[in-house]
Amino acid sequence: MSAASQQTQPRSNEITPATHRPSAAGTVIEAPIANGNTMLIRIQNMSCTANLGLRLDLRQIALRCRNTEFNPRRFAAVIMRLREPRATALIFASGKMCVTGTKCTHNASLACKKFIYIIEKVGFKPPNETQIDFKVQNIVGTADVGFPIRLEGLVFAHSNFASYEPELFPGLIYRLVEPRVVFLIFVSGKVVITGAKTEKDMSEAFSKMYPVFCEFRKQNITPIPGISPPAVMAAPTPALTGSAGGGGGASVNESSQREMEEV
Repeated sequence: MSAASQQTQPRSNEITPATHRPSAAGTVIEAPIANGNTMLIRIQNMSCTANLGLRLDLRQIALRCRNTEFNPRRFAAVIMRLREPRATALIFASGKMCVTGTKCTHNASLACKKFIYIIEKVGFKPPNETQIDFKVQNIVGTADVGFPIRLEGLVFAHSNFASYEPELFPGLIYRLVEPRVVFLIFVSGKVVITGAKTEKDMSEAFSKMYPVFCEFRKQNITPIPGISPPAVMAAPTPALTGSAGGGGGASVNESSQREMEEV
């Protein structure tokens, strides 16, 4: 009975399904904004690193593992891919590894464990499996505030933290000090958040920036130069006034009708 209970009970260092339920579309973070409302931030990519603690023979790993690429003349690392969870690893000869492509911390940790298991099967077993120094280095997320933003006014008011060069890049780059997060802000209201190491930092950063977005919200959309909707609507009126005043327009219309009847 004790052996069965040990098999059914999960270990303390394992992540159980009850603590985290990953979604196929990626993790969605709720950032609190004004009046108790929340804004959704969708994680698009997550980069993490690990250290196996031993030297690796990249040629042996590339020859004995599937879904791998190794070209030492172009890049001094083995590129290994997983299907589930969908992730890509850069494995270096020093034993360090960089995993990208996941959309939540649970999948990033799971992919890292699978890569280490594959390397163990080749013959390179880490000396201490519990201390692989797994760290999340960068999280990339996207959000939509729902209204256009005046980037020129924002960069003028926050020149110490923002830079905007529309000739080089259409987005405004805003570097937040605390938490240390970088925003790519576009005039359409789309926002890209990068540089965060935790979901909490990303949520706090967006909550701090949302009042700034509302302050520089575009109230009126600029019309297309040279095209005015009232002028277009008023274009047919001169012909009507001319026909009523001089009668020349009416004679032309009557002659055209006669020609159409003759034809």
